[in-house]
Amino acid sequence: MTATLIDGAGIAADVRREVAEGVADLKSTHGVTPGLVAVLVGVDPASAVYVRNKERAATEAGMRSEVRRLAADTTRERLLEELAGLNVDDSVHGYITQLPLPSHIDEDEVIEAISPEKDVDGLNPVNIGRLVAGRPVFVPATPAGIQEMLMRSGHDPESKHVVVCGRSNIVGKPVANLLIQRSVGANATVTVCHTRTRDLPEITRQADILIAAIGQPRYVTADMVSDGVVVIDVGINRIDAPERKRGYRLVGDVDFDAVSEKAAAITPVPGGVGPMTIAMLLQSTLKAARMSLDLA
Repeated sequence: MTATLIDGAGIAADVRREVAEGVADLKSTHGVTPGLVAVLVGVDPASAVYVRNKERAATEAGMRSEVRRLAADTTRERLLEELAGLNVDDSVHGYITQLPLPSHIDEDEVIEAISPEKDVDGLNPVNIGRLVAGRPVFVPATPAGIQEMLMRSGHDPESKHVVVCGRSNIVGKPVANLLIQRSVGANATVTVCHTRTRDLPEITRQADILIAAIGQPRYVTADMVSDGVVVIDVGINRIDAPERKRGYRLVGDVDFDAVSEKAAAITPVPGGVGPMTIAMLLQSTLKAARMSLDLA
């Protein structure tokens, strides 16, 4: 492998340390403990693990952390009632509703019910609109983590051609909007493509920085990248691995072994983007607490 590994876990640990210092200062100076709540509906195993990791990270940072667990058959009305209560609870500075939700609940309606001032996941249309308008307040955690990784690993996006593979509301669209901002850590030329893009490899080979968030295992192959590219692999996919005790392994959206032979730098899966997502969620929660005191 010739590529340098971008250590997302290490960078995330640095961010979490900085957040913990900010939390300690807020407590000692203003007597306020940032509060983060996760609302988990149902028993999706992956969501449960993710929420547990968020809860542990928030507690380690000195925050007040809580998980509100609701049954899978929770009604729309009951969930919206829960969110309405969180919106007016002064001890809660930020909260998330873990996705995906059960099929009988409209995710868009739920996201719109979250107060923009407590929307630390940055998914409410108000916060998405602020991002598009160039006045971001809360940015979706994964795009924010990608930007932080690039800057802290010495790969400033400014004046680079960034190609984003994927157009989801959680990663693709917001990271494209984030990196075209006229601001530090941005000022990139961004192309967004997806599985319906004609001549996709021709476009991905133009990338100085390639962000793969297309949701298919090992979709980006070596022939789709140019020498010296920086690759951010957002994908987390399970593939069968009978030789392993758990019967599967996690891989990204990039053919890691082959692409590593051409890339200048690349994120691993796991240990790349994933840890950054939680770290940036904590950073946003600290920001929300400061905003509640007119400090940010």
